[in-house]
Amino acid sequence: MYIAVEGVIGVGKTTLVRSLKEAFAAEICLEVFEENPFLALFYEDRERYAFQTQMFFLLSRYHQQRREIQDRIHRDNGSLLSDYTFDKDAIFARLNLAGDELEMYFNIHAALAEKIPQPDLVVYLKADTPVLMERIARRDRPYERDMEWSYIDALNHTYTDYFAGYSGDVLTLDTDDIDFVRSREDLNTVEDRIRQALKLAPFQSKLPLE
Repeated sequence: MYIAVEGVIGVGKTTLVRSLKEAFAAEICLEVFEENPFLALFYEDRERYAFQTQMFFLLSRYHQQRREIQDRIHRDNGSLLSDYTFDKDAIFARLNLAGDELEMYFNIHAALAEKIPQPDLVVYLKADTPVLMERIARRDRPYERDMEWSYIDALNHTYTDYFAGYSGDVLTLDTDDIDFVRSREDLNTVEDRIRQALKLAPFQSKLPLE
């Protein structure tokens, strides 16, 4: 069983994956992003460094997913939790690239995506832009300190549009008013919603977060 958690920067993907590891007796696969040599430059000048940043992420995520996710899925019958999907980079590309660069990107992405396993379930974590900005500020990563509200808001809309037309199994959770970091009850509720979506026992028949 392969579950991927998705959402905009700062929504809590990695935290949730780590928090659910024990409940699902799962291995975890976390996105490697701080190694991208173009990332800090991208946040300083998005137009100039967008293509380099996107291509580096695309190839890095491809190699990680081919190496880690595919091997783990075929190795045993256990569970795997990831804090991103292979399609994540394509969501960013829709916002950051245009014209010939976007066309070239999608041609490469389509060829690589054929070799990547799809999750049994994507858990899409939503939050309003002000909430995201507060969470980004709270974790205080150096290269995110100058991140613009307008960029996060545009990315938020891009994610919403993408998952509105998503063809796979997706569970959408609004995280504005829940705190699965500090509230065990909220974390249990999220776990139950995932079990319900996957038809895994045990789960409560009636749950909040609707």
